[in-house]
Amino acid sequence: MRFSSDISLWWLIPIAGLAVVLASWMYSRKSNSWVKELSSRWRIAFVTLRSLSLFLLALLLFGIIFQAFNYKKEKPILVVGVDDSASMLNYSDSSAVPKQVKTLLESIHTELGETFDVIPYSFSGIPELLQGDVSFKAGNTNLTTAFETTKSEFYNRNLAGVLLISDGNYNTGSNPVYAAEKYNTSSIYTLGVGDTITKRDQLIKHVSHNDVAFLKNDFPVAIDIEGIKMGKISTEVSIESNGKKIASQTIQFKDGASDYEQVSFLLNASTPGIQQYVVKLSHKDNEYNYENNARTIYVEVIDSRSKVLLLSAAPHPDIASLKSVWEKDQNLEVEFKLLADWNRDLKNVDLIVWHEPGLNATRDIQQAIMNNGISKLFIVGSQSNASSIYQLEIGVEIPAGNNLDDYEGSLNTGFNAFEYSTELQKAFTYYPPLKAKFGNFRIPKDASVLSYQRVGPVVKKEANIFFAGSKSTSGHAFKYGFIYGEGIWKWKLTEYARTGAVAAFDELISKTGQYLMVKQNTDPFRVVLPKQFTPNESITINATVLNASLDPITTAEVHFVLTSENGKESKLQFGVSGTGYKLDVGKLDAGKYSWKAYTSINGKYHEKKGEFVVKPLFLEQADNSANHNLLKQLAEKTGGQFDVLKNSQKIIQAIKARDDFNSVSYQESSFNELIEYFLLFLFLVLTLFAEWFFRRYLGSY
Repeated sequence: MRFSSDISLWWLIPIAGLAVVLASWMYSRKSNSWVKELSSRWRIAFVTLRSLSLFLLALLLFGIIFQAFNYKKEKPILVVGVDDSASMLNYSDSSAVPKQVKTLLESIHTELGETFDVIPYSFSGIPELLQGDVSFKAGNTNLTTAFETTKSEFYNRNLAGVLLISDGNYNTGSNPVYAAEKYNTSSIYTLGVGDTITKRDQLIKHVSHNDVAFLKNDFPVAIDIEGIKMGKISTEVSIESNGKKIASQTIQFKDGASDYEQVSFLLNASTPGIQQYVVKLSHKDNEYNYENNARTIYVEVIDSRSKVLLLSAAPHPDIASLKSVWEKDQNLEVEFKLLADWNRDLKNVDLIVWHEPGLNATRDIQQAIMNNGISKLFIVGSQSNASSIYQLEIGVEIPAGNNLDDYEGSLNTGFNAFEYSTELQKAFTYYPPLKAKFGNFRIPKDASVLSYQRVGPVVKKEANIFFAGSKSTSGHAFKYGFIYGEGIWKWKLTEYARTGAVAAFDELISKTGQYLMVKQNTDPFRVVLPKQFTPNESITINATVLNASLDPITTAEVHFVLTSENGKESKLQFGVSGTGYKLDVGKLDAGKYSWKAYTSINGKYHEKKGEFVVKPLFLEQADNSANHNLLKQLAEKTGGQFDVLKNSQKIIQAIKARDDFNSVSYQESSFNELIEYFLLFLFLVLTLFAEWFFRRYLGSY
């Protein structure tokens, strides 16, 4: 037990003396006539009560902190980790596994419950406390995460060991043996499930494909196939869509023991929306498992993508450097045209990039580029003249004359149109200068400057790269970006020479394009829902409702209807979360789902529709034999023991026989301010009440 205070506790001695002096003075015979009539015994009692009350008040005002110590005894902890993944049911004796596990858990609680604190966990990933029977439905196994999380959770606790019930197969994360090496003060016991003998089987090991494809375009599908003890036979690999075979190939297994083959298909995205394709292997006699002969994949086919049109009077490396970045984005279609060859077609164009505006451009070309609401990016170097830029009517004036200068760039830390990385900021310190006209360069007052001109260490007030808005002569509003200077292709080469990559340059060009092409969303009802999930993910949907001023409101009711592939409907309602709405759908089974969200804003009905898929996990179907060698390694590394599940009693008895698994006592301390103790406060009240009561009893006030 300890005390501490902001003021030295030695002050309590003079304070106690002062309390006695004050109380004695108050009840001295000279203070009032009533006291003169008291006997010595009553006067001493009143002085004592008043001294105590004054001293206790001072004691509480001292801010004394009281530290108390408690001693707690903790039994050794035994974590029983049950691998609840689907692969536990892949074997010939799998039908008995759920019952065996249930019986084992009951036996452990009965035989070890008095000695150990037994905690059962699911152990296929992040451990969760087992409630009820084990389902064995987890779509993947990550034993490393299970061991590391358990070790962290019971850090500085009396963890005796882990009893793992598993088939030893893992398909996510690293080898769990490395995680087990950290159990230097605990032991891992393992019980093996399944047969270790490999069976005759062929299976689809992996399917590689694009998640997104564009309408009328071809997209690749690559399929990895494994044959185990299949012999030298042929098998058909096919792909079906809507129940019809759309492609097939025949492969020949070459090795009698284990063989890997890869097949590639090129499919056409002929229908928009989320499309389901089923990859199949033809069944062969005496295969151990036919379930892994088929795999379902989903591809979202979209019928539009953003288009960038690059225009220039002549080929230029600046144009080529921009094109090389945007072509990496499968959501962008990039087209380059010389002004002399351009047919004025702007259909589906979302961004026009004009290099050296005005150069070799007729009035008709300028009108075609400028008289619309399409976003634009101007790259102005040494060949654009002041008159041509003025005629664009975007509020920009460049210097007249032919004097040129070199300007480096310095990123504006106050720029907030979009975020940029520290890598890009660092890259601007070594990017070479751009060449542009020398003199005063004027931009609109409301322009958002990304980069300022820099000459050596001196940062000028003139912009290097900026963004602004304007209106065409026909009244169309549009956003535009402006790069003052030519030579950005050198930025790309310089970055590659210094770092071996062009990540910062790609970021600059990609985000510039994204910012200019994004369109303002004025829809008063918005729903945010990704297109793909896995069965392990909990699905959360966000929605926003806006009033006429586009400010978020939460007074409307937002409803949600979810429909599965088999037509089963679930009607749900969003809850308010902050300034928006949120709906937690939970985890869903694999398959394709359609949805509808609707609400009413000021009496007007608003609706959103869409679809998403929960992609099935096939990792647990890939193994047809147990990996008991791994379980043995885990036990040997930590001083535990391995056996098969049917011999679980041997493991229980081995744990029982350990004499180093003992309860431990440890000290817990708590800190409380003295004023928080109710009994002390009650004692103070009682002293004051007692003094008042006896004064009244003896005829005083």
